[in-house]
Amino acid sequence: MAAAMQDMQSNTNETSRLRKRRVGSPIPKQDGSLKETDNDEKKVRLKCEEKFHVIQTGTFWLTRVVLLRCTAFIYFVAFLVAFDQNKQLIGEKGLLPCKQYLKSVKRYVGGKIDMKALSYTPTILWFLDWSDMDANLDCIALLGLGLSTFVLLTGCANMIIMSLLWILYHSLVSVGQIWCPKILFQTATWDLVIYHFHVLCFSGWESQLLETGFLGIFLCPLWSLRTVPRNTPPSRIVIWAFRWLIFRIMLGAGLIKLRGDRCWRDLTCMDYHYETQPVPNPMAYYMHRSPWWFHSFETLFNHVIELIVPFFIFMGRRMCAVNGLLQILFQVVLIVSGNLSFLNWLTIVPSIACFDDASLGFLFRSGQGGVKHQVEKVQSEGKPATTWGMQIRRVANISVGLLIVCLSMPVVLNLVSSQQIMNTSFNPLRIVNTYGAFGSITKERTEVVIQGTLSADPSDPGALWEEYEFKCKPGDLRRRPCLISPYHYRLDWLMWFAAFQTYEQNEWVIHLAGRLLANDTLTLSLMAHNPFEGREPPRWVRGEHFRYKFSTPGGNHAAEGKWWIRRRIGPYFPPVNSSGLRKYFEARDWPHPDSE
Repeated sequence: MAAAMQDMQSNTNETSRLRKRRVGSPIPKQDGSLKETDNDEKKVRLKCEEKFHVIQTGTFWLTRVVLLRCTAFIYFVAFLVAFDQNKQLIGEKGLLPCKQYLKSVKRYVGGKIDMKALSYTPTILWFLDWSDMDANLDCIALLGLGLSTFVLLTGCANMIIMSLLWILYHSLVSVGQIWCPKILFQTATWDLVIYHFHVLCFSGWESQLLETGFLGIFLCPLWSLRTVPRNTPPSRIVIWAFRWLIFRIMLGAGLIKLRGDRCWRDLTCMDYHYETQPVPNPMAYYMHRSPWWFHSFETLFNHVIELIVPFFIFMGRRMCAVNGLLQILFQVVLIVSGNLSFLNWLTIVPSIACFDDASLGFLFRSGQGGVKHQVEKVQSEGKPATTWGMQIRRVANISVGLLIVCLSMPVVLNLVSSQQIMNTSFNPLRIVNTYGAFGSITKERTEVVIQGTLSADPSDPGALWEEYEFKCKPGDLRRRPCLISPYHYRLDWLMWFAAFQTYEQNEWVIHLAGRLLANDTLTLSLMAHNPFEGREPPRWVRGEHFRYKFSTPGGNHAAEGKWWIRRRIGPYFPPVNSSGLRKYFEARDWPHPDSE
């Protein structure tokens, strides 16, 4: 305080000195001298104002800018993944073509595209030309990339842009099937069976992005693209909806662990997690070898962050900010130690709502005309006069709040239930969902290694079987674990699940084998290495089942350059050839590679 008073006194003295010099001096003969003196006074005055003006607490103008930019970043990554991989996974020649999926839904609802079809599968693909589904998927992804880039770079958006982003991504997720799991319609013959698909892929991030994006719509003005729209302050209802989201995410994740695998209660789950997680990264290799007491501490710390810290949200401004900070730091640790797609990056977004403008001011530069200066100006002017538009918006925000309260009821009942399920939506639009991850920890890592041979006889002991290499999942023992987060390789992720199931439960694996038998360039773009590149296609393809373990840093295997060691378990699926798969493909309405 004394230092501040001293600075104010020195600035006052400097201003007085300038005034005295102007009064006591003769009138300058040149206009330039007078202007220079006035400019000096103006600089001193601005310096005083800038130095002692502080952004007030309790407003969320800057919070909105950060929330919008972070949400746009996640959208950008999600649409980029879609643009890179959709054609190979759900396109015309994809492993699970979305056209066949939509036809199945259409048959189920009576052959019409009406509200019943939209409620089962909310997607704009219903209204597009199906003759070139690849072009439709690309257009949706590219439009999403363009809109998300604009919001990311400018930090401003309106309800129109955010609604378009939400509709576009919802359209892709709704036809993603196992690649973007949801309420799924699928059987071997594409006849429709409806069931909740809430376990495969821990894919809560798809619904989580849709819920986050839905809330982002109501952060914005209807039309204006100003960064600080004077008459549209961020709604506290929406800010609390974001806080409610991070509360449910973390508490759901904590409760599913306590009710799930015993190792979470024994504090031993982290002894296995780094090695057996879906897609380990280089840091996981070293963290796996941490001492037992450190792994126990990690597990206990995880329980504190997920089960206790979320309640800080309801304990006032400072404790809410502490929750936000701890949740962000926790997600950063998870990002460093694994490749969980954009899940952890996305979980940071609602945590930002725990901070107000005063807390986030350091992220913005000071200066005339900047976002921070605009917020200071708005705060100093006080509340604007109420308009009809503001009244309508207030009613809309209250309506959104009531909608979230109503949709939260089954979610809350699920949280307190001993039969808690994770990553499930109770409404087709996925506005309010349940979340959770790693309720069960696998203690051993198994991998499916796909091999091909040019030999005419697959049972020949002398047949040379050559291995395909995926882009990120473990395969080659000498390949360093990848680092890809927030990007996501959907095929690699699903191969991890397929490894502790059977190929009968994952028929798309056989479709993948059929595509490899044809040296299909589209499918091979999902692979890191094709052993038959530039050669004739393999005559047979098979799947082998292996158990993988990290090598010991500094050990013999590591000295040989091996990150992994493995032991064969047995066959995963038997050798198959192109002609033998024809009937299998026809029964599932998959196009046979030889007929294309």
